[in-house]
Amino acid sequence: VVELHAALYWDHQIPLPKLAPVQAKVTVALVALLCFINSYDGEFVFDDSEAIVNNKDLRPSTPLSNMWSNDFWGSNLSSNSSHKSYRPLTVLTFRLNYLLAGGLHPVGFHVLNIILHSVISALMIDVFAILIGGLAHDEEGRMLNHAPKTSLLAALFFAAHPIHTESVAGIVGRADLLCALFFQLSFLTYCKAFNRGRHQTRELLSHLLLCAAAMLCKEQGITVLVKSLLFFNLFFLLSSDFVSEILRPGLLTRLALMGLGGLSMLYARWRIMGTGPPAFTDVDNPASFEENIFLRIVNYNYYYSLNAWLLLCPWWLCFDWSMGCVPLIKSATDWRMVWLLLLWCIMIGLISQALCSQDSQRRRTLTLGLVLLVVPFLPACNIFFRVGFVIAERVLYLSSAGYCLLLGFLLFFPPSPFQKLLCASVLALLCVYVARCALRSHQWRLEQSLFTSALSVCPLNAKVHYNVGKNLADKGNTTAAIGYYREAVRLHPTYVHAMNNLGNILKERDELIEAEQLLSKAVSIQPDFAAAWMNLGIVQNSLQKFEEAEHSYWNAIHFRKKYPDCYYNLGRLYADQNRHVDALNAWRNATVLKPDHSLAWNNMVILLDNTGNLVQAEQIGREALKLLPSDPTIMFSLANVLGKLQKYKESEGFFLHALRIKPDAASCHGNLAVLYHRWGKLELAKKHYELSLKLDPEAPGTRDNYNMLRRKLDKLKRHTP
Repeated sequence: VVELHAALYWDHQIPLPKLAPVQAKVTVALVALLCFINSYDGEFVFDDSEAIVNNKDLRPSTPLSNMWSNDFWGSNLSSNSSHKSYRPLTVLTFRLNYLLAGGLHPVGFHVLNIILHSVISALMIDVFAILIGGLAHDEEGRMLNHAPKTSLLAALFFAAHPIHTESVAGIVGRADLLCALFFQLSFLTYCKAFNRGRHQTRELLSHLLLCAAAMLCKEQGITVLVKSLLFFNLFFLLSSDFVSEILRPGLLTRLALMGLGGLSMLYARWRIMGTGPPAFTDVDNPASFEENIFLRIVNYNYYYSLNAWLLLCPWWLCFDWSMGCVPLIKSATDWRMVWLLLLWCIMIGLISQALCSQDSQRRRTLTLGLVLLVVPFLPACNIFFRVGFVIAERVLYLSSAGYCLLLGFLLFFPPSPFQKLLCASVLALLCVYVARCALRSHQWRLEQSLFTSALSVCPLNAKVHYNVGKNLADKGNTTAAIGYYREAVRLHPTYVHAMNNLGNILKERDELIEAEQLLSKAVSIQPDFAAAWMNLGIVQNSLQKFEEAEHSYWNAIHFRKKYPDCYYNLGRLYADQNRHVDALNAWRNATVLKPDHSLAWNNMVILLDNTGNLVQAEQIGREALKLLPSDPTIMFSLANVLGKLQKYKESEGFFLHALRIKPDAASCHGNLAVLYHRWGKLELAKKHYELSLKLDPEAPGTRDNYNMLRRKLDKLKRHTP
């Protein structure tokens, strides 16, 4: 083992107190908690809706085995639409959150994320201590920290770095947190295997298992093997006892074990993924579709420089960097080429210092810091395979540890004559980090603040405008939403999802001609866009273009076989054309695909009622209530049918049950009054007519029926002796 001084000769210059190991970890954990505590009561935002809210793998009713065959978003890995992101352990923690909270309550999800970040930040002290001060143990085998102040400073930078906000405040970032945690545990376990005088095969096996766990949380977890092997090689190359380490019995066996374990994990991951990468488009990662290889490489390097800038100055943060947020470099004369040159000048300078410095401590720390910076980023660099994003702040979670290590080291090595100024600058930087984290995590609490905060960072990003528009539309502000949807389409003329949503709003505003044009354009751009086909059918139906509407509906069903809502709308089309059998068949298909499709069940009952098929209507209504026993709409329709069949008592029961659920339903009071009127319970009829008119004075027919009842009651009074 490399022997170092009891404390590195420059560590005492760090402007921090020398804390006991437990105190240092508690301090770092509290700083991490302070930075992100205000996100604890946030909502489910952005990708959380797909990964958590709409992910059936979280539900207790879904078999646990499904998690091992589905991707992170709940889609089957064999599906063409799957992103191939296989993270079953992360999904398992979501499921546990769901069970403990008794449903989709975001507080528990957020709290666990904050706790995980605090634990990871505290453990970073041990990781940094090894990378800076080397492997050293006391007589009892406990690890010694020869750089207590430097490792503490680097861990504080890590705990408070604003680039972590997406991973901590966004629940989907749980994958990065768990991956980082197992990455740390795997590396620390690996280091235990090289305690003085013993190479523990048991620790190596634990190291491989923890590496597998990291990979099952997020794909980049596999990089801990690369990190560990590089650490081993660099560590012992610097060892004064290098030859004896190489000749130590069993070393080659253990290296072979690690290599075999790593290859086995990669092969298993490849097989799980379906032996093929996920399909991405130029919208997701435009540089990877650049035909000119030189320009492709240039743009990749420009992306690297932007990632480096986010680590250096994490002020311009955005939830999404795609769709024009980062325009491609099209020629070597683009002024942004300066950033590439600057990045590589800095990297070459650091690498040369890591290789050529006369100070062995400087060489070791710079080298291992660069390894920790670069290696976890490798899966996101587009070199080995195409990734589905331009920039993703969450993928920098682990790489930022390398940056924080380099920052903490380079600030005080070599010693500066401006020590007081440097100390004040470090304190100011930490305060700025904490403030920026608090502000950014507050923005991540709500979708509205998250999306609108991106408008100033990426004004050319069509997806930002789309998400702002969608958020406004969901809140009922369709007028403002239209402006953002139009801007999204202007920025990205083939943005079919923006066209679809804009078309839907225009349809609701009865602007049918423009809605038809937008939806027609959407399906011409993406012919397999089933939702747009269905919405186009609805618009065409409203325009009484029945043949075109039917064609659009069948196209939607062709591209999405299990589409109950489309069958429901197809049934409405047939009903409008008096094609009653076709309408009933379409609605029946909707209920087969979605047994709780209340509208389809209700429409079947109403259609059969209106066509005089009362017995069949009763059967359908009773069948529906077995599946939806608390649906007041179906109770109402069935009660009407039973009333016409003169089953007054049973009809009354369903009316009253429906009113217990929806006591302010004027139509239900009105029809119950009609039932009592027929039944001869005139005082009860009068009571419910009056309740109906109180709730809705313009209720059709109710006023006439009420007046008819009053005349009858007056007549009865005159004839009463």
